[in-house]
This record gives sequence, structure tokens and C-alpha cells, in this order.
Amino acid sequence: MPATSPAIEDYLKTVYAHTEWQPDPITPSVLASRLGVAPSSVTEMVKKMAAQGLVAHVPYGAVRLTDAGLARALGVVRRHRLIETWLVQEMGYGWDEVHDEAEVLEHALSDRLLEAIDARLGRPVRDPHGDAIPAADGSLQRGPTVLLADAEPGRTGAVVRISDRDPAVLRALDDAGVGLDTVVTVTDAAPASVIVVVGARAHTLPRAAAEAIWITA
Repeated sequence: MPATSPAIEDYLKTVYAHTEWQPDPITPSVLASRLGVAPSSVTEMVKKMAAQGLVAHVPYGAVRLTDAGLARALGVVRRHRLIETWLVQEMGYGWDEVHDEAEVLEHALSDRLLEAIDARLGRPVRDPHGDAIPAADGSLQRGPTVLLADAEPGRTGAVVRISDRDPAVLRALDDAGVGLDTVVTVTDAAPASVIVVVGARAHTLPRAAAEAIWITA
């Protein structure tokens, strides 16, 4: 399989994204689930990527990016997130609609067009969900954060990232007036929900929503 294949790029991006906001490395079973492929397919692809020096892996163990794999992954992530930002800012898409489009376009855009999009957007450093957009040299800008689900009552912070894994959560947060840079104060945390105050209004967020939001530390 050629090193530039879209399949390899999807694998690298998924491995990178798994550890971007939490420390545990991804396992082959989780990788298969995220990509919607059979475990046997993951086994074969991981072997190919290891042979190319892109990942480090021992049988039945976690999959980790090598330095070369990380550089490649950041390039794919840069494409994906710039495309999402372009679709929202220039094409009128909602933040809950861009992921699947970007999945397709990230493999088709030339480097020249990507550079033009980056310049057109003013060199953004984050996408519509708050994920950092790697610069062309692979560098990232991101400060310390706290997962809202782990925040103690009384903590106040600005929303810096909202996972785009579940579009329904994004739409619900939109309805509640919670988006990037929204300042929230946690007033109560229970096993099933987290109560936050936005402005003068209190909102009860399901645990799934609280586990998709990061605020400034």
C-alpha cells in the first residue's frame, strides 16, 4: 500500500486524535471501533504502518505514533481542521455538519489550495470546535484545560474545546447558548448531569455533554 494512501492517513489521524485530549494510548480494538473496520483489518494496517516507521506496536498492545508518524498525522489533522473552518466561515455550514465533508475533502485538496485557504482565513489557530490547527511546521497553540465533567463546583472557565464526535451534542449546546469562549460556572455535579451557569441562566447538561467540553484551567 502506498505511503500516501487515504487509508493510512485516516489511521494516523485517528491514533493522534485519541491521545490529543487524554493520555491513554489507543488499542487496536478501539482503533477498529473508531474507524468502523474489522479488527483483522486493523492488525494488517498496523503492521504496514510499523514497517514504514509510522507507528510502534507490539502484538495485542497499544498503538503509538513514531516521530515520523506524528509529523504525518499533524499534516492530515491540519488539512481536516482547516477545511472544517473554511466550511463554517466561508460556506455557511453549521459546526455539526462539517466533519464528514472534511473527511472526504482532506484527501483531495492540493497543498497550494490548502495554503490559499489558510491565508484566506487569516491563519486560524483553532477549528470551529476549538481543536488546535497545526501550523505548516507542525507547531500547535494550546493552553491548559479541564474537562467540564471533572470540574469541581465553583469553577469558572471559558469553553475552549467541544468534541465533534456527536453532532446531536453540538446542536443541544447551541440551543443552550454554549459555544467556544462561552464563560461557564459549574454549580453542581452529579453522576448523570452537570449544572452550569451561563450569564444569568442555569443549564443542566447531561454527563455526555459535560464529557465533550473542555474549559480553561
